[in-house]
Amino acid sequence: MSRHATPLVIGVSGRSGSGKTTLAEGILTQVGRDRISFLPHDAYYRNQDKLPFEERLKVNYDHPDSLETELLIEHIRALKAGEAIDLPVYDFIHHTRSKETIRVKPRPIILVEGILIFVEPKLRRLLDMKIFVDADPDICFIRRLDRDMRERGRSVESVTDQYLKTVRPSYIEFVEPCKRFADVIIPEGGMNSVALDMVIARLESLF
Repeated sequence: MSRHATPLVIGVSGRSGSGKTTLAEGILTQVGRDRISFLPHDAYYRNQDKLPFEERLKVNYDHPDSLETELLIEHIRALKAGEAIDLPVYDFIHHTRSKETIRVKPRPIILVEGILIFVEPKLRRLLDMKIFVDADPDICFIRRLDRDMRERGRSVESVTDQYLKTVRPSYIEFVEPCKRFADVIIPEGGMNSVALDMVIARLESLF
């Protein structure tokens, strides 16, 4: 039985490619998926099925406006109140939401992960523990390039162009300043086994 009357909400943020998803995966694996409601922020990219595909390609997906953060906030509040939610599924190939959703049940821990989750004050106030994952920019770019080519069918040119036009400028404008809101800053994210073990130990001590 959890000692918390309501779920503990953990936020994991950081530069794209910094290792935050690996850290989140480590938490899910070691704490147990049956104890965590996982909400990745990039599932909440806005539905764009009314836009032509060419227009979808022009959207800045690293800007806060590209995400339906208000829906994420509603979902966190619902889970805290003991209600299940329907998590959106985003299609990164077609740049719009899938018609599918994933049913997420309320659990003792709510884990929220994304580059922009510390930007919106209303969302930030819902986070009981804020973790910022840091890594060298060149390593982050290489990881992002590898992921987008393997998982999203992108070319080297398109990934590089997006990185220079929107990813890096948006990191400087929105993500980097939010580092000051973090309770913990972890170099290398999930690759940092010592820091991961410390986070796990802290979570285990609360439940």
